[in-house]
Amino acid sequence: MPRGNAHQSKVHYQGKEDDFVIFVDDIKAVQNWKEDRSIPLAHVVSGFKIFVTHKHGAQNAHDEASKQILENEFGTHNEDECMIKILEGGSLQETESAERQGPKNETMGPRMAH
Repeated sequence: MPRGNAHQSKVHYQGKEDDFVIFVDDIKAVQNWKEDRSIPLAHVVSGFKIFVTHKHGAQNAHDEASKQILENEFGTHNEDECMIKILEGGSLQETESAERQGPKNETMGPRMAH
């Protein structure tokens, strides 16, 4: 049975000092939010975490952004305000993970010599 094969949507914001990424439920939810700001952020973002990529683009390792990094870039460490700025000025990206085939656990069953 294939595993993986999941959609991943995110917003990438290229800041002055760092690049920031937030994960969103889907692209359509972000577009709807931009048209109607009465939609709560909880219906748009997938978890209230802001990630920083240390100027390595949206595809590399993500570290959680510290309050100091947010303060330096956005002038505030309030994560809701920072997310709004990222959603407004960032680029939407959608990727799909490749399917993975293969055994789930090689140590189980008759495949393992005893």
